[in-house]
Amino acid sequence: MFKTIGLILVLAVAAILLLASTKPSSFRVERSTTVAAPPEKIAALIDDFHQWNDWSPWAHLDPIMKTTYSGPPSGVGSVYVWEGNSKVGKGRMEILSIEPTKTTIELDFLKPFESRNTADFVLEPQGTGTRVNWIMNGPIRFFPGKVMSVFTSMDKVIGPDFDKGLANLKSAAEH
Repeated sequence: MFKTIGLILVLAVAAILLLASTKPSSFRVERSTTVAAPPEKIAALIDDFHQWNDWSPWAHLDPIMKTTYSGPPSGVGSVYVWEGNSKVGKGRMEILSIEPTKTTIELDFLKPFESRNTADFVLEPQGTGTRVNWIMNGPIRFFPGKVMSVFTSMDKVIGPDFDKGLANLKSAAEH
């Protein structure tokens, strides 16, 4: 009986690892919303990490989260470092570039898993409003990323947070 259970466990692990090896080596999560505000007003909320507390979906998940800012107060070279509970982890963001319709941020997660990703905010004027696209992409390592992707996707894990963050951004920009 124990041999049978052991064999089933070994086969299950082998099947998961085999499935994981077929998963993509990168991910992309994208969400969008339309905001009744000009791109400049929205960009001011994105390009200044001090403003993220007003709209970031993770800003209030840990009331005693430690945050530090360095570099210029906003714009290219601005850095935001955080360390908090298991809901927010530990990491660092730096604004790499700002174009008239796009802000690119390097996002380094240190805990619970190390990864380096890129987040882009693309602002597209639409009539009297602005279409805001929040895009994150990055590599997926075999463990834990590809193994976890057998059971879920980055879109399912992060997408709802992007939806909440965009709703918060919309509210902040429209008031």
